Amino acid sequence: MDKDKINAEHIERATNSPPLDEKNHTSTTTRDPNLNLASVTAARPPKPWSKQMLKLYGILLVLYLCATMQGYDGSLMGSINALNEYQDYFKGQHNTGLVFSIYQIGQICASAFLWISDTWGRRFSVAAGLSIVILGTIVQGTAHTMNQFIAGRFLLAFGSGVPAMTAPLFVVELAHPNYRGTLTGLYNTLWYMGSIIATFTVYGTSINMPGSNLTFLLPIWLQLLCPAISLVLMYLLVPESPRWLIANGKFEQAKDFIIKYHGENDPSHPLVELELAEIEEAIRNDNGSDKRPWDYRGLYKTPSARYRSLMVIFMAWFGQFSGNNIATYYLPKMTEIAGVKSTNMQLLLTAIYSVISWISAMAGARCHDILGRRPMLMISTFSMTVCFAIIAATTAIFERTASPTSSIASIVFIYLFGVVFAFGFTPMQVTYPAECLTSEMRAKGMSLNLLVLGTAGFVNNYAAPVAMANLTWKFYIFFMCWDAFEGFAVWMWFVETKGRTMEELEEVFSAPNPKKASLVKPGSTRHGGVEMI
Repeated sequence: MDKDKINAEHIERATNSPPLDEKNHTSTTTRDPNLNLASVTAARPPKPWSKQMLKLYGILLVLYLCATMQGYDGSLMGSINALNEYQDYFKGQHNTGLVFSIYQIGQICASAFLWISDTWGRRFSVAAGLSIVILGTIVQGTAHTMNQFIAGRFLLAFGSGVPAMTAPLFVVELAHPNYRGTLTGLYNTLWYMGSIIATFTVYGTSINMPGSNLTFLLPIWLQLLCPAISLVLMYLLVPESPRWLIANGKFEQAKDFIIKYHGENDPSHPLVELELAEIEEAIRNDNGSDKRPWDYRGLYKTPSARYRSLMVIFMAWFGQFSGNNIATYYLPKMTEIAGVKSTNMQLLLTAIYSVISWISAMAGARCHDILGRRPMLMISTFSMTVCFAIIAATTAIFERTASPTSSIASIVFIYLFGVVFAFGFTPMQVTYPAECLTSEMRAKGMSLNLLVLGTAGFVNNYAAPVAMANLTWKFYIFFMCWDAFEGFAVWMWFVETKGRTMEELEEVFSAPNPKKASLVKPGSTRHGGVEMI
């Protein structure tokens, strides 16, 4: 469609917009069948550095702090578990698998309550979770027994489980559709910011406060910072999701947001009409299960819904079971197996690992919108398979010969594994499931995502210590084989979500072969020469 023609048509429609449906407070417009994200982008290219876009980035940054909070705890326990002061304080109970797995148990329990984001809104559910995190940190920081410490970790995990899934779907629904992959992918990369703060904090306290309980208590109390800052700024700066607003009869508020942040303050911008019409159409076609907390039929009632749910399950399990959790929680142990015996050096290597992984994840977040989701995930799974093969081989050689060269090679490829996982998987761990779900399915689908994440993490945390102690380098062979299977699964079943609005993906998932349909370039003909992504 010609650029000038699109602009003229949408200026006319904006000045002659139809009345609102007074009963439902929604627009009665219908979507122009010739209008899609590709045609709108060609007619009115987005301006990524405009004043309104910069404001939108600031709003999303507040929600990114929820990922930083997750990353802080994700690396904190692995780091303080190596401290003698922590081990002595709890009288040798630090190695119990429950200390680590209670976090997954708490998040599994939280998955049953994510429906509150459909009932009371995205802002309320994130705020409620952050408040519980603050309470859990206080309980954990004041603990004098391991039982109280574990109880605090449960509260912290339960509270963080809600924003862990609600915040990314919130980001997906607020992000500009042309940069959805990048902006939502950046959310999970901020996990590494929390990891960096945690690992360098523990490293700093271990160097400067040896023998003091503050070595591990100070990092624990610093867990308060991210949830407290995010809670305050969210109520000051972050608006409600336009999709939730329309679903709850608040059309004008949703329209104001889309005009301001997606339409460059121009009511006649074609993207405004496209988004509003697509969201309304999607909500009209829903059966209202998002208004019924107990109704999970939306996750499996149709072939399309079942395929979407399968993508969520795959991505959640792969994101926790690719070997990344082993590297995150047990990197000090891995480096010890590879020959590094100094606790301070183990902590420093863990901190550097987080920095390198963060840089890789930031690059990957942008590349997902350039190369596409499928190519990035396939590159990542193939590379992880190679890394684990080399880690297994070099660690086995070191175990038999104590070769310094083998030790160095093992550590290098442990780091390279972190780089390739962060590049391909980290940006998409929450973005891809949220993209694959409809508005009706999104909150409950993210509950499913959290349930699978927690289950995979629970299995990891109970099985990994035993497996690493008994199998050493042979344990890495399992992940080599599993990551190869992941690559096959991505190639065989994963759909490409790049280049479409979330509502336009309905055509993809409704097709007889969703993967094949997703590889057809948006706006191209399916007859004759099919243009593939």
